[in-house]
Amino acid sequence: MTDQLLLQRITADPHILAGKPVIKGTRLSVEYILNLLGHGATIDEILQEYVGLTPDDTI
Repeated sequence: MTDQLLLQRITADPHILAGKPVIKGTRLSVEYILNLLGHGATIDEILQEYVGLTPDDTI
């Protein structure tokens, strides 16, 4: 994934989650998604749990 594509999907706003990087349009932090993946969750499981996400949001 290119840096430009990442910037289209990830945003940081000091008013949302204290400025942590989040998936654009959500309050799901990048850190949280990485934590889920690190603890063994699959991308499919994450997408089922968080319906608004797309596969590109989790790569």
